Amino acid sequence: MLRVSALFTENAELAALSQQAEQLALTQKKWNAVVPAALKPYTQAGSLSHKRLTVYAANGAVAAKIKLMLPSLMLGLKKQGLEITSIRVEVQVQSAAGKPAKKVRTLSPAAAASLEKLARELQGSPLGEAITRLSSRR
Repeated sequence: MLRVSALFTENAELAALSQQAEQLALTQKKWNAVVPAALKPYTQAGSLSHKRLTVYAANGAVAAKIKLMLPSLMLGLKKQGLEITSIRVEVQVQSAAGKPAKKVRTLSPAAAASLEKLARELQGSPLGEAITRLSSRR
């Protein structure tokens, strides 16, 4: 049985893909070293071609902040050993995974009893009816 690494070295197309993946991982590591910690979760380094690094931002606000910091980021990346002349910032919105399920809220027995008492005192009024409905959530 062949090892996975052997497959990547024997096949020319897979070897090129493996080399590109290693280059992207190295670029991301160097990007993470220079980008501020507050922006790190919202950015991702992309391809590096013709001495231009593409950076993907999660939203427009992050992209604008990165654009304001371009000179210092480029200087930091050059110190990290990346030979770049420009950085291209693109907004790449992540698809949201649906809304989380709504929590069902319940009242404690003591709270329900207090509300029932209040509802009896306000019986016949719209507020009393609303409090009756609220007290039934146990």
